[in-house]
Amino acid sequence: MGSGADAIGLVAKMPSGPGPISDESIREIASIVPPGVDSFLLTSETEPSAVVSHVTRCRTSVVQLVDSVSSLVYQALREACSGVRIVQVLHVENESALTEAHRISSLVDAILLDSGRPKASVPTLGGTGDVHDWSISTRIVKEVRLPVFLAGGLNPENVGAAISQVQPYAVDLCSGVRTNGVLDSGLLKSFCRTVGRLG
Repeated sequence: MGSGADAIGLVAKMPSGPGPISDESIREIASIVPPGVDSFLLTSETEPSAVVSHVTRCRTSVVQLVDSVSSLVYQALREACSGVRIVQVLHVENESALTEAHRISSLVDAILLDSGRPKASVPTLGGTGDVHDWSISTRIVKEVRLPVFLAGGLNPENVGAAISQVQPYAVDLCSGVRTNGVLDSGLLKSFCRTVGRLG
């Protein structure tokens, strides 16, 4: 947050990928996030009751659904967690992501475009370090009337080009500011400086 980030992503249990922490730690961190900074719960839960329970336990301001879910999940969240905003992750593997973005656009508050492989034998739902096809992401940003976050392999070297081409509402990062799997404050500051110059 001291690097200029507008939000902090708190990664819960995942099938793979870097950075998961306990629900107790997520709740503790969310409780001390300063005003003006959003706390995102990254959950891999997909059943309505499990998602609602996870959000209720962790008390973040935003829930980021990293896997595909049924519309019943959105409905359950609206009813049980009305103050929590919903961000749905779409993994851009091909142009079907565009169709899915249109389908969910009236059900969520924002979309995040990432580079996971949710159908893999061991699903990857984020933190891959892989860049996806930005031309598809650009079309989604242009066609869907929602805030669209861009993620997937972003780092201090390529984030400028990503923002210039895709024109996302915001950018999200994970592995691109890690060294040997650990958050690198120097890379994070460099990333945020680049984004700040373009903002």
